[in-house]
Amino acid sequence: MTHLLIIEANTPDMPPAAAGFVEAFARLDRTVTITQHAPYTDPLSMDHLAGVDGVVFTGSGVAWSTDATEAKPQRDAMELVFQHGLPSWGSCNGMQLATVVLGGAVGASPNGIEVGVAQNLARADTEHPMFVGRAATWETPCIHRDETQRLPIGAVLSATNDHSPVQAFAYEQGGVDFWGTQYHPELSTTRIADYMRNRDGIFQDHTDMIADLDIAEINEQAAARLGTTPDTLAFDTRTLELANWLAHVKDRKTT
Repeated sequence: MTHLLIIEANTPDMPPAAAGFVEAFARLDRTVTITQHAPYTDPLSMDHLAGVDGVVFTGSGVAWSTDATEAKPQRDAMELVFQHGLPSWGSCNGMQLATVVLGGAVGASPNGIEVGVAQNLARADTEHPMFVGRAATWETPCIHRDETQRLPIGAVLSATNDHSPVQAFAYEQGGVDFWGTQYHPELSTTRIADYMRNRDGIFQDHTDMIADLDIAEINEQAAARLGTTPDTLAFDTRTLELANWLAHVKDRKTT
């Protein structure tokens, strides 16, 4: 049995970002067990890592960047996980968090918010196991303002597109085992629409996409207006990177 710890990156007054991962891993492997922890409420300690095989850092809808003073509880949590040598995954804010913790830089994208479906993603590292089964180019759900603007030294760029040059990277040295994506393989397009429905969030200016996002996984016309197809958004295709990371965690556990 594989046990994952999901680190919640939203504050207690916000809907939990961990929900998308809980749903995704439940469908990927019913034998996986999950605990959750919220560093904005309670600092992560070594006790929380006991019996954990892999750690997930979620996305977030907070207003601040991962290098801000407010994000220190999240950075402290990731530093502890890295010190412990556990394989870790980060989506969106989680990848930006790793960027900062490992010595890179983040900032608001000069191309503005990338929201809905990320277009024309392409592998930068064709051999990385993160992308086993993935086509050479693809689209996937995304929603972000900030991005990685300077990779940490030693990080391997693994996916890119025209909006954000760093769409995925891996860092596997010095005892750190991290894979991350700027996009959200854990989220359905309906979940992306939910972020836009939050009138207090930073994505409320894009509500014109909600109707299409709600049905894109089953409606070809709606998916086409978003620049993709229902097949591309189907669960098994959308979550390939997570399935590959889970296989990696299991391999690490047995070696």
